[in-house]
Amino acid sequence: MTPNLDYTIRTMTRQEVDIAIAWAANEGWNPGLEDAECFYRADPEGFLIALLDNKPVAAISAVKYGSSYGFIGLYIVLPEYRTRGAGFLIGRAALKRLEGRTIGLDGVLERQENYRRLGFSFAYSNIRYEGFGRDLKPLHQGIKPLSGLPFETVLAYDKPFFPDDRSGFLKCWTSRESTTALGIMDDGRLAGYGVIRPCRAGFKIGPLFADRPEFAEELFCALTASVPEGVPVYLDIPEPNSAATELVQRHGMNVVFKTARMYMGQHPQLPIEKVFGITTFELG
Repeated sequence: MTPNLDYTIRTMTRQEVDIAIAWAANEGWNPGLEDAECFYRADPEGFLIALLDNKPVAAISAVKYGSSYGFIGLYIVLPEYRTRGAGFLIGRAALKRLEGRTIGLDGVLERQENYRRLGFSFAYSNIRYEGFGRDLKPLHQGIKPLSGLPFETVLAYDKPFFPDDRSGFLKCWTSRESTTALGIMDDGRLAGYGVIRPCRAGFKIGPLFADRPEFAEELFCALTASVPEGVPVYLDIPEPNSAATELVQRHGMNVVFKTARMYMGQHPQLPIEKVFGITTFELG
């Protein structure tokens, strides 16, 4: 590390969030084509950039949710500047911004020890699976577009699945023209929902939440059937949810990679047994 380089660390502009997303694509993280706008709406002050001689060299997100939670993601240093201090400084700035909150992240497995030294502890692994678009016909009659429901209904259903308020992000995430967002109704109430969006390669489902495994199956089939046959489809599942593992195995999906979900502070109590697909590795 070369700590004497004169880095400037500041909040990103909206246009600079696009730079971070492009770097994420170069890293092979396969972000969504329209992720930047919804990411930015989650917390416009929550994206940091490091510059050297006015050149962007590192990025990180440190997004605040409500008053108690934060999430770190998009942690990228350009290859030629790694071990030269930029990553250390921007990481410290992100932690400072979220000080006093529970902080979550999805880290690469081989860097767990680095995060532990900072005060994070392991919660569980998230696993990305790859499958392909197929003509899977859902059987349940209660599947309907989320756009046909009041946003307050979707927000109320989402609330137990996330540690604090993410209403601004969620409204954007579920309403973009390029995405398909579906809910499943049971006895007149929302019993699950899922979103699929176009990415640099294929499509990604996330989130996929459901009260019962059979509801998750129906939503998965409807979402997968909404994309062209044979196009890659990705789903990121929490490893502790055995029903989610059974779902991806039943549909012949294969493991792409794993992350370590880690927290600094008290681990949130979330209904993992109802989480069949996390929203994003970048924002939680």
